[in-house]
Amino acid sequence: MSPIENAPPSPARYRILDLFAGPGGLDVAADVLGHQVTGIEWDDNACATRAAAGMDTFKGDVRTYRAAFFPHAQVLTGGPPCQTFTVAGHGAGRRALDQVVGYIHRLHDVLRAKDEDWKAIFRTWRAISEELRRKAVRAEEIREEKRGFEARRGATRKAVRKCLGEHGSSPDKIKSFLKTLDAARELDVEDAELKRLVEEFGALSAEIEARKVKLEELGDERTGLVLQPLWWVIERSRRPGSEPYEAVVLEQVPAVMPVWEEYAEVLTTLGYRTRTQLMLTEAFGVPQTRKRAVLMARLGGPEVREVAETHERYRPRNAPTESSATDRTDTLLWDVEDESRDGTPKSAWISMETALKKARSIAPDLPDRPAFTVVSNYGTGGDPGARGKRDHDAPSSTITGKVSRNRLVHQGTDKALPQFDRFSFAEAGVLQTFPVSYPWSGGDRPQQIGNAVPPRLAVHVLRQVLEPELRGEEARARLEQAVADLEAWKPGEPVEVRKHGQWTGHPLTGR
Repeated sequence: MSPIENAPPSPARYRILDLFAGPGGLDVAADVLGHQVTGIEWDDNACATRAAAGMDTFKGDVRTYRAAFFPHAQVLTGGPPCQTFTVAGHGAGRRALDQVVGYIHRLHDVLRAKDEDWKAIFRTWRAISEELRRKAVRAEEIREEKRGFEARRGATRKAVRKCLGEHGSSPDKIKSFLKTLDAARELDVEDAELKRLVEEFGALSAEIEARKVKLEELGDERTGLVLQPLWWVIERSRRPGSEPYEAVVLEQVPAVMPVWEEYAEVLTTLGYRTRTQLMLTEAFGVPQTRKRAVLMARLGGPEVREVAETHERYRPRNAPTESSATDRTDTLLWDVEDESRDGTPKSAWISMETALKKARSIAPDLPDRPAFTVVSNYGTGGDPGARGKRDHDAPSSTITGKVSRNRLVHQGTDKALPQFDRFSFAEAGVLQTFPVSYPWSGGDRPQQIGNAVPPRLAVHVLRQVLEPELRGEEARARLEQAVADLEAWKPGEPVEVRKHGQWTGHPLTGR
């Protein structure tokens, strides 16, 4: 399967439990490293892909499961939903982040109490869970109110359109009036009926806005999901009769890093050695620029070392020099070192062209395109019309759930490539470093691909955390073998997805 000979075997085969497992990015990485993974995933589509890929899966909301259900799991991994933190530092995102940090502090305080016992810890968690549940119920009530006001405002808007038409307004004038109405600008209206409708529209808009504010104050119910992995670690560490996880690996978007840093404080109290790291995927051989915030923890033992970059970081051709850049966060992307920590020369970042060419050597039916440019579905610089572009000989921009909307054009033109003007699911998966044969199934496949953990990045992290004794040439050989096996991986027999309560015969449940 691989050109690498005499690569060292996995020092230990771990049983991993993956929360919010998605379509299997971490799972396939663990598989090529020789570990056994069970995932919990609620999305039907992701479960369909996991089943087709032969990935062991329990379906359902993570909150309906408990760490005690899987006593034989040795490692906990996961990537809880991040939508409420993606605007951290601004409005709702900042409040959601502060709220979660506050809950973590409450848990940490009871863990550090001199009279700490399991009952007190569990009561604190139940209180937090109940608070989040009440907020979710209230939020749904407010959303229902908001939908009612939106329906009434829609009817009022139609009545305004009708009234304007009856008074002889032209279509262009009606369109302009409605735009002004939607923008909540003051309108000088003489007709009594039209004035009444405009005032009614404004009042309904105010009601809708008030409910938006309340919803932001309550927060998204998904905010509480980011606490789940922490609670599972606490339960396994402090519940009588339980054994703590040997290691923990969590990843998410950079906005979640403050949460991981708070996690690290709690895990240290629980006896773990921890490290957080902002990882740039192209610096680990992923043909895509993407940032991930990672938390790594291991129970006792040596210090958890930073995962060393193996590839150069990507610098766009038109990037500003460090002296002219104003955002230090961005310039960090361009501080490229030629050698890794141990003095080994870094490889060049991997381009889309290189990754797809390698995939074609495994799956010859993939299209062989001429030089192309990817035109993003997203705008840049705040201009929706200014689509981001990336040429074929560079890493891809971040693969998102909208990847199927990106256009492929002849390089240097706006002329679409005939037949192959979109990436196939297999190609989009390859740019996430999934094997070209990965069996994407179910619906909304672009979203599945965009939400997934890049398996090659997961290989680096898992190898570092679970195999700390491997160093130098031995570690490099192990990594090269895993990457080669990942590229050549093929799915086995499909499996049935289990449901909550179907514990019998499962290796992690002991039933």
